[in-house]
This record gives sequence, C-alpha cells and structure tokens, in this order.
Amino acid sequence: MTDLQQLAERYIATWNEADADVRRKLVGDLWSEDGEYTDPLMAVTGPDAISAAIGAARAQFPGLVFTLGTVDAHHNLARFTWDLGPAGAEALIVGFDVLVADPEGRVASVLGFLDRVPTA
Repeated sequence: MTDLQQLAERYIATWNEADADVRRKLVGDLWSEDGEYTDPLMAVTGPDAISAAIGAARAQFPGLVFTLGTVDAHHNLARFTWDLGPAGAEALIVGFDVLVADPEGRVASVLGFLDRVPTA
C-alpha cells in the first residue's frame, strides 16, 4: 500500500497548486476516477469536480498556503490537520481531514471538517 504520509503530502500539494492545468493533472494522478471530496461547504465527485472545487477555494483565499499537520494513519485511513494562512504567519483557517485510500493507493475519498474559520 502507498505510504499514507506521502499520500497526504501530495493531497495538500494539490491544494497549493495555482496553475489549473497542473492541478487537474495532479488530482487525476492522485485520486481514483470516482473519488469523492466532502466538507461543510461542498460535496463533489470525480477529478474534474475535485480540481474545480480546489480552484474555487484557492480563488476565495488568494495568496494563502495550505500546511499539513501531523498525519495519523492505519490500514487505508489517514487523519490529519491542516492550516490555511499567509506563508510563515498564523493560520486563518484550521481544518481536519480523513483520507481513505483505495487498494491501488489512490485517494478514494476525503471527509473534511473546518475547526476554525474567520468570523465576519
């Protein structure tokens, strides 16, 4: 099985990729064809929709960087925190994701939770 730490690192790298074409290729390489992403703000299936959702999130928070926290993994599951904020500064948003790998070592699904978000 693929190392889940590395899978989580590649997953966060897709969220940091600014170029839409490069990001779509990264998502296609990383996710299964029927992969699912679900968080409180969206639920999408398939690499095209996942890449578009990441692009929409990036557009909402231009210039911010996702940083991976500690990865805890067993079997085909990984849970980890992540931060979103200016490089080298305090995070504006903090989340927690659970990643499920398929038998080929690709991402089958991610369930995302938002632990801290900015208030209006």
